[in-house]
Amino acid sequence: MATSRDQTLIPTNAVRLAALGILSESDKRYGELAVEIRNFIARMIGPTLDVLGTSLELLRHEGLIEPLGRRAGPGQSLTADTQVRLTDAGREALRELLRGQLRTPMNDLARLVVALKLRFLNVLEPEDRRRQIEALIELTTSELARLNDLRTQRPTGEEVFADWLGQEIAQTEGRLAWYRQLAAKT
Repeated sequence: MATSRDQTLIPTNAVRLAALGILSESDKRYGELAVEIRNFIARMIGPTLDVLGTSLELLRHEGLIEPLGRRAGPGQSLTADTQVRLTDAGREALRELLRGQLRTPMNDLARLVVALKLRFLNVLEPEDRRRQIEALIELTTSELARLNDLRTQRPTGEEVFADWLGQEIAQTEGRLAWYRQLAAKT
């Protein structure tokens, strides 16, 4: 299952979300799909075996993707040249992942999932899109409250930390304003 029991998106499902989202745009060769996922994730959070070690072959066994053409037999492993596509079950799994919730604090894996959710937001129906944007507003508001609380708790005399924290707060405020603008357009 793509989410925990409380429907909170687990960040390590980023590969699943990336694979299903990419295939929602077009069929791909298995090797191209793997490279595109690896490049996106590595550029967002750097190479990490925790995320990139996830097998795409599992998506096939779960019936979320299917091979096409030559060498597409049910018992055969996918090769780099095997063309794959998203199944109907895969489309529904993608929508489920996109509707999944995130929690604070925002670490690198959570930011990766947010980036993937935003990249494939157009897959959702308008009402679900609006809910996801509202959830991002709520998440960012909570993150901002946490950072502002940290600012009030910090010991005096730590100017470098105070400057860094000010930048974090400014970036979070900027994201919150952007999400609100996005909500107004949706």
